[in-house]
Amino acid sequence: MDKEIINKLKSIVCEESVLDSYEDRIGYSYDATMVENLPDCIVFPRNAQEVCEIVKIASANKIPIFPRGAGSGLSGGSVPIKGGIVLVIMRMNKILEINKDDLYAVVEPGVVVADLINEVAKFGLLYPPDPSSMKVATMGGSVAENAGGLRGLKYGVTKDYVMSLDVVGSDGEIFKTGAITVKSVSGYDMTRLFVGSEGTLGIITKITVKLIPLPEFRKSMMAIFRDINMAAKTVADIIKSGVIPATLEILDKITINAVEDYKKIGLSRDAEAILLIETDGVKEAAEKEADKIISVCKGNMAMDVVIAKDDAERENIWTARRSALPALGRIKPTCILEDATVPRSKIPAMIKAINEISKKYNIMIGTFGHAGDGNLHPTIITDERNKEEMQRVEKVIDEIFKSALELNGTLTGEHGIGITKMKYLKDEFGEAGVGAMKKVKQALDPYNIFNPGKLFA
Repeated sequence: MDKEIINKLKSIVCEESVLDSYEDRIGYSYDATMVENLPDCIVFPRNAQEVCEIVKIASANKIPIFPRGAGSGLSGGSVPIKGGIVLVIMRMNKILEINKDDLYAVVEPGVVVADLINEVAKFGLLYPPDPSSMKVATMGGSVAENAGGLRGLKYGVTKDYVMSLDVVGSDGEIFKTGAITVKSVSGYDMTRLFVGSEGTLGIITKITVKLIPLPEFRKSMMAIFRDINMAAKTVADIIKSGVIPATLEILDKITINAVEDYKKIGLSRDAEAILLIETDGVKEAAEKEADKIISVCKGNMAMDVVIAKDDAERENIWTARRSALPALGRIKPTCILEDATVPRSKIPAMIKAINEISKKYNIMIGTFGHAGDGNLHPTIITDERNKEEMQRVEKVIDEIFKSALELNGTLTGEHGIGITKMKYLKDEFGEAGVGAMKKVKQALDPYNIFNPGKLFA
């Protein structure tokens, strides 16, 4: 990058807030995927006005900008594959308002999700989206990727809570989307367009999210199965019974053993699968729902249903789930996490397909995920240094996505398309569908400066 442009950027944010050494550029060349590429520089704006000035420079000089939060994304969404500027929003990290009367919070994009959840809890309120990476993931990244989480079955995902955004467009000006009212049908629903846009349409600088009252009671349990197919059937049967749990997660045998090796929390190594389940709400209703779930589990030959007696036991249950990915990552040097998603009634068929694919190519796959909303995380355990094995891994990934689409599913439930799934997008939406998306991109980002090379080539 031209030194004159580097100096202009330094004049906007101060000299210490622009990094361009080789070592610094390596640190911002990748996210939580295997993809990496060096940026030309890294810039840390402190407020929305600085973002505006940076975007104006980028637009005038046709320099790509790659917005980045904590870098915990799982689709290559923040990887600077065209060089340019990595725009790190971590210093824009203020919770600006928590409104108890109208039930909303206003935050800057660098606020960590868990920090917002913990802060609103002090007021007896809940921000439901809870991605597994919530202790590091930022609100800006979560909005850009439309992050989900363990509570997605009952409470929905990020798009269900974003009410309004401030966005810096390609001209370097801020525009507002949405409203803080419960209802608003003014103009196009630009808020929904930007949620999940993966940083390809503009830079989000302020986020207003809906809050709900904190449930008064929670009941957590672990159902243990000898047969993973019966566990998968149980997921569908729980929903058929008329109960929507707050959380309904699944871990297969590979994942169970990996977590037990890692955390030693007493998981049954005899199990082929476990379901982690929680009901919440008014105590009487949550207890009644839990009883119905236990009955369904036992009717489907669960070996046991273990109910958490206190907060410590409840924490053990959810430690098992949140430890799944790091535990699997300890088995081999390379861990590739996918998030193919199917209608929840198709969970048994999708788990069967994943197991058959694993055997066909002799590749270890640990499967866990948000079974209640059909969002599975088949996790491929491999070693990228083994070129022959990686060729089989590519075929495994192809077949996983093919199976999901054949079951009327989708390529991604919460991780995004980014770089890693671009080649499959036409399989889901067809040429016309992808073409419509490209027209939106061209209209809002005519110079293709915002996160170029993502979603579609």
